[in-house]
Amino acid sequence: MSTFKRYFPILTWGRTYNRETATSDFIAAVIVTIMLIPQSLAYALLAGLPPEVGLYASILPLVAYAVFGTSRALAVGPVAVVSLMTASAVGEFTQQGTPEYLGAAIVLAFLSGLMLVTMGLFRLGFLANLLSHPVISGFITASGLLIAASQLKHILGVPSDGHTLYAIVLSLGSHVGDINWITLLIGATATGFLYWVRKGLKARLTGLGLGPFLADILTKAGPVAAVAVTTLAAALFDLGSHGVRLVGDIPSGLPIPQLPPFESDLWLQLAAPALLISVIGFVESVSVAQTLAAKKRQRIDPDQELIGLGASNIASAVSGGYPVTGGFARSVVNFDAGAATPAAGAFTAVGIAIATLFLTPLLTHLPQATLAATIIVAVLSLVDFGAIKRTYAYSKSDFTAMAATILITLFFGVEQGVVTGVLLSIALYLYRSSRPHMAIVGVVPGTEHFRNIDRHNVVTGDRVLTLRVDESLFFANSRYLEDRIYALVADKPEIEHVVLMCPAVNEIDASALESLEEINHRLSDSGVTFHLSEVKGPVMDRLQKTDFLTHLTGRIFLSQYEALCTLDPLTAHISESRTPKKNAQSDIWTGPEI
Repeated sequence: MSTFKRYFPILTWGRTYNRETATSDFIAAVIVTIMLIPQSLAYALLAGLPPEVGLYASILPLVAYAVFGTSRALAVGPVAVVSLMTASAVGEFTQQGTPEYLGAAIVLAFLSGLMLVTMGLFRLGFLANLLSHPVISGFITASGLLIAASQLKHILGVPSDGHTLYAIVLSLGSHVGDINWITLLIGATATGFLYWVRKGLKARLTGLGLGPFLADILTKAGPVAAVAVTTLAAALFDLGSHGVRLVGDIPSGLPIPQLPPFESDLWLQLAAPALLISVIGFVESVSVAQTLAAKKRQRIDPDQELIGLGASNIASAVSGGYPVTGGFARSVVNFDAGAATPAAGAFTAVGIAIATLFLTPLLTHLPQATLAATIIVAVLSLVDFGAIKRTYAYSKSDFTAMAATILITLFFGVEQGVVTGVLLSIALYLYRSSRPHMAIVGVVPGTEHFRNIDRHNVVTGDRVLTLRVDESLFFANSRYLEDRIYALVADKPEIEHVVLMCPAVNEIDASALESLEEINHRLSDSGVTFHLSEVKGPVMDRLQKTDFLTHLTGRIFLSQYEALCTLDPLTAHISESRTPKKNAQSDIWTGPEI
């Protein structure tokens, strides 16, 4: 039964569901529904799909996540980055506006769902850790700029194409003389209004005496107000006849569930983009879910989140939608509005279904410039130039990876940017793991503590070399350890003992074990004894299953101080006889390398 509950979290929170919880979920759903309707239409436009597809992707996926997801506040649906990636992936194979384009988007959602569910069943949620935060931040920042640039054609009312910043700017520049000034007026006004709503309306309303809850609802309804006003204006003044591009007829009614088209060639071509969308969507979603869960001391299961998102994407595909994931802005709104369980998402799905049934005829005269303004204001919040500056100041290697991801995404495309980010994240991890921090240490006078000789005033002897390694030992760094020890011994011919201090070593793999055996053998040929100290229990258990301890020329000491007292009692005595000076360097921590 516990296994069944693991795969169906609804059985856990559903047992305690009551009227009070339902009320909280219903109120949150109303607010999110108001926000989601214009967003769904806008993100479908961004993905190059008919606007109703955005609504379809906001119904069944929310119900599926309510059954399989573990976050109490995550709001699943179309998001900007995934919409852009969908347009980029599907646009490689067919033209926008064709049935084949929609079919390919549906297949993309289905493939993404299958991949996510498979990863969840095999408990591969840890793979998301291979993407470093600077790389993800850089990709999202570049995607935000790319999305905003791609929507300028709707603000200006000109034709444009291209999937890179260079291509988009070049295309827009060639159509400057074709600007529709009425469209520009609508787009610029809507953008300014939405930006003001996002930044200042809530504070203005609370300053006028409105309660925070009501002020928040009115603020979230800003996009709805922009849609209503511009749609009414377009209908009254017949702006469509003046060159203003409108959304047009949106079919009423709910989609008929059906399986996506099965074409082996198309599935194979979309497999790689589907995997990239799955990884990026999962990383974005689980980051939001964990952040919100921590505020209420709740727990998120990354592996089950894979299943929840996978089920949501399969549900989207079956209902005629495209890839979905957890959205940051909607999830925060859902959380702040008081959502207590994933049932809030199911209530939101009901609201979107009602809108799809009865409200779509009212959106016929909606200007596309208004939806573009909605997208631009939403995605510019993703652009974080401050993160670039902070990363540069903190880590030049992380900044290099971040900058490369941004530039590749902007000038070569989304998929290339994602691949670059993944490869750079893995490369940085392997590089850092292959060159772990190692320090020659000595004893702090008057104590039994050992610290880096380059950072502290410590006592060291000539006969014993103690090297502390601050990383687990495995195939990628074992040769680096060998080279470091051989170089140190070669520089100090008076050394009689080498002690490898292992307080941070959590594992020694087979390659590293062979390196330790080789170090032991070569040091023995040089007349130097090899010892280990402060080896952790699990590591020691594995060493005892080998013959390494039998051939070890030295000993394994419980503590480094015991090793010093045994191998170099004179240095230990000198240390004991000295009293640490106040404000000495040994009393001051100067950085992370201790």
